[in-house]
Amino acid sequence: MTDELETTPQPQGPQVGFLAQYVKDLSFEHPNAPRSLQGSEGEPRIDVNVGVGAQPLAENVYEVELKIRAVARNAELTLFIADLTYAGLFALNGFPAEQLDLFLRIEGPRLLFPFARRILADVTRDGGFPPLLLEPMDFGGMYMQSLQQQQAEAPIQ
Repeated sequence: MTDELETTPQPQGPQVGFLAQYVKDLSFEHPNAPRSLQGSEGEPRIDVNVGVGAQPLAENVYEVELKIRAVARNAELTLFIADLTYAGLFALNGFPAEQLDLFLRIEGPRLLFPFARRILADVTRDGGFPPLLLEPMDFGGMYMQSLQQQQAEAPIQ
């Protein structure tokens, strides 16, 4: 008779758990209704700003926030202002420090983006406008740009 130990293989490398996702803040303003719905002066200009934030909540648990602000204007009026903060809770185990920051600033927002995009499309449609369909975001490029900006602003020692 042989004694064999049964072992359960342990996962290798970093592990991600998607614990929750939620609207943290949502605002839609239609400041010039109904006037803004009575004909348009050409295509509106839509300015979109996107920000990413992350914070630890507990050991190995992080909240990632995706903040999107969209403002639509035509030649004479502000048509709408939409602000959304969409967040997710992630359990992150086994991440080296440099990979943790990359997940929080790139991969986490990338996972949240399709849901935030749908919410903004729905709220603009419900506000009386065509749905605002955001183009996919390059969170890696945004991260690199923020690193370059931080380096440029850092005092020379």
